Amino acid sequence: MSINSVRDDEKSVSAGKVKTLLRLFRYLLSYKKEIIAVLIIMLCTVTISLINPLIVEHAIDVNIVQKDIPGLIRLGIFALSINLIFIVLVKLRMYIMAKVSNNVLLTIRQELYTHIQKLSFHFFDSRPTGKILARIIGDVNSLKDVLSNSVTTLIPDFITICAVMAIMFAMDYKLALASLVSLPLMVIGLWLIQVYSHVRWQVFRKKNSNLNAFIHEDLSGMRVVQSFTAEAETAADFNELLMEHRGAFVKAVKLNDAFGPVIDFCWGLGMISLYFVGVKLTDNNSVQVGTLIAFGTYISMFWRPIMNLSNFYNQLVTNISGAERIFEIMDTKPEIADKKDVVELPEIKGNIRFEHVSFSYDGDTKVLDDVSFEVKAGETIALVGPTGAGKTTIINLISRFYDIQEGNIFIDDYNIKDVSIESLRKQMGIMTQDNFLFSGTIKDNIRYGKLDATDEEIIAAAKAVNAHDFIMKLEKGYDTELKERGAGLSVGQRQLLAFARTMVSMPKILILDEATSSIDTHTELLVQQGIEALLKGRTSFVIAHRLSTIQKADRIFVIADNGIKEQGTAEELLAKKGMYYDLYMAQFKNI
Repeated sequence: MSINSVRDDEKSVSAGKVKTLLRLFRYLLSYKKEIIAVLIIMLCTVTISLINPLIVEHAIDVNIVQKDIPGLIRLGIFALSINLIFIVLVKLRMYIMAKVSNNVLLTIRQELYTHIQKLSFHFFDSRPTGKILARIIGDVNSLKDVLSNSVTTLIPDFITICAVMAIMFAMDYKLALASLVSLPLMVIGLWLIQVYSHVRWQVFRKKNSNLNAFIHEDLSGMRVVQSFTAEAETAADFNELLMEHRGAFVKAVKLNDAFGPVIDFCWGLGMISLYFVGVKLTDNNSVQVGTLIAFGTYISMFWRPIMNLSNFYNQLVTNISGAERIFEIMDTKPEIADKKDVVELPEIKGNIRFEHVSFSYDGDTKVLDDVSFEVKAGETIALVGPTGAGKTTIINLISRFYDIQEGNIFIDDYNIKDVSIESLRKQMGIMTQDNFLFSGTIKDNIRYGKLDATDEEIIAAAKAVNAHDFIMKLEKGYDTELKERGAGLSVGQRQLLAFARTMVSMPKILILDEATSSIDTHTELLVQQGIEALLKGRTSFVIAHRLSTIQKADRIFVIADNGIKEQGTAEELLAKKGMYYDLYMAQFKNI
């Protein structure tokens, strides 16, 4: 890599770090009173720190030389008093900044989580859950020290360095120059170290994110891992990621650890230079002993803040990549979002119309191509066809989980892009084969479909899908606590609860995506009775591979080759002896 290339990369990295740091600082602006109080406290503590060497100088060169014991005692009492004040102020400063930084982290985490909830399915499809989790938890936590020290370290230490330099040059410019002779060497050394440090910490953050994603995925799929006795292979993959994580951390830390030795070396070199020049000046009576001792204190006061600033820079380099990853997500624009002039979708009847709709997930391969159809309110439409043909895509587009590239979709003559997403989805009930249940009671899980649902409505929905009987057999009935994902219930029971959750919202448009795939045949017959009652007066779309469940549908759409190849009632499609006939015969020819 050429020197010019390194310089260009460093300029870009530095500019990015400054921009990110300034963005973090904006969160502190909400706590102006607290920050002003901390700055005043720090001004007082810095002043006390600068006075202490002058007290020592006066005690040695005046009180001790003149044998002024009362004056020395008064000076000691004054020094003790101001340093007790110093200790109290430091504790108060730490308390205020800890409170402010924790509040800022809370705000950032809330904003991040709120923003993530608004992002489209494409965002979640392209990122493992573990990586998103690492940003919400780990990356946000890593900012605590940066936020706190940005105020308590950066500002006072910078002021201290400038003030100490001014005092030293005012006292004796020769000793000041001798003390700072190693400063250029330090600047060069630190610059060389930090050129690559940021990049290495970015690599570590990525490895850490990969490790979190793997652990989350592995724990979520533990049943599959153990079913296929893949523990050894999974452990080997984990160990490989762990070694990559460790290697990236070691490489990053090696550079960070070099900061301290460089500063210590320059500090020691400055002390040697100071006392070498100071002893000669003392021999010539050009400098008094008290002044030389005061300079020794001041040079420590000069280098200690530089050490603190280098540690802060270390923290910054270590953790700023986490902030960059957080802001990267927060800057990600939701692909599905309301326009500025959207209207609220009023209570609908349920008419749906597709006009020349084309859609692609990746922008290249079309899943739907020039699809047009119209569904009247109250109709039940069944979608059948081979896997990947576009059945689920159609219902995802109706719910506007994705935006189409061409054409228009209307609900009751409202273009779905012209109405708010919330008002659209509130009138839809969506039941998928992924029957996710949350930790909490059965009642809370059903109420998730309608947050203001009464207990009577919850029970009515459960009865409608024949979930009530098995719920009442549980120890606490509807107040039974469920574990994550409904562990402890059978797959069919979990699906019935998800069905009740969908039903309680009493949607105008009902979407069932393989909703009865995990229910046994007997239970399915009972559920179908409840569904038929609930579907009256509602537009519904049913995706089912079991053709026996859709025989009563008003129309069946056969989806294949990027569009609707056949449509009609079950009898009409069987009479045509086309694709639906082939699918039907494949399922029932051996019965």
